[in-house]
Amino acid sequence: MPAVLFRSPNDSSEAWRKSLSERVPGIDFRADPNIGDPADVEFALVWKVPAGYLKQFPNLKAICSLGQGVDHIFADPDLPRGPHIIRLVDPWMGRAMAEWVLLQVLRFHRQGPEYEDLQRRKEWKSLPAPETSTRRVGILGLGALGAEAATTVAALGFDVAGWSRTRKSIPNVTSYAGPDELDAFLARTDILCGLLPLTPETTDLMDAELFAKLPKGAFVVNSGRGAQLVEDDLLAALDSGHIAGASLDVFRTEPLPLDHPFWTHPRVQVWPHVSAQTNADSGADQVAENIRRVFAGEKPINEVDPDRQY
Repeated sequence: MPAVLFRSPNDSSEAWRKSLSERVPGIDFRADPNIGDPADVEFALVWKVPAGYLKQFPNLKAICSLGQGVDHIFADPDLPRGPHIIRLVDPWMGRAMAEWVLLQVLRFHRQGPEYEDLQRRKEWKSLPAPETSTRRVGILGLGALGAEAATTVAALGFDVAGWSRTRKSIPNVTSYAGPDELDAFLARTDILCGLLPLTPETTDLMDAELFAKLPKGAFVVNSGRGAQLVEDDLLAALDSGHIAGASLDVFRTEPLPLDHPFWTHPRVQVWPHVSAQTNADSGADQVAENIRRVFAGEKPINEVDPDRQY
């Protein structure tokens, strides 16, 4: 059997070896740096490998991301042209992301930051109760993760809409599509949740111009990619009061530098990129099926369009 290469700074090679061995009997699983003969490797399971790393494998047929995002793969200027590029679509990750997004929506909707501030000041004070049906939540990106998050939030009675490149049909979620409908989507959004893939088109999308199109007092949640958010523009929008608060799980530089103003900003909550972590037990089902398909010369599932990069 051809070899499967594993390399990730964040994930356990032994957990993936165990999970894949249970699903692919006899698998030749090689965890970097013990790669053996590079010519044996036909399938690479990776996360954020160094630029130029993958070009050492002359017989590589598929590169599978250890997450939903594949921007880290396309960022390689020496990326081999020809292997299938595959993203990991794991139901466990979808549920985890939906939980995290819902947590942020509920925190802002139920005035969590305001009550936290009252507690710090030792003030016993009630605020006007919010109405769920009139709180407008906008999901920026309606792929596998965004669609599940939108459905989860809508199930609690929020007014939910989503924006994506193409029109989607999701129960109880209003769909906006394409550049011409982005402004209308933003104008009706009180809590904006970013869940877009990172592409050249979505890089720096959340900037001063976008924030200005949200209603005054809107909130920003981002668990897509850090490079989609212009951090200085968000800080300016927060300081001006146009944006009331932000909850962020992804950043341009990770770990977030200790001197970054997000750490101490009173209206920002920092999460260390944990909204939907990869799970070897559940993710191995898709990876094992794709190993079988690739080695059999079949088309893998969840293959990425190299032109769109998602």
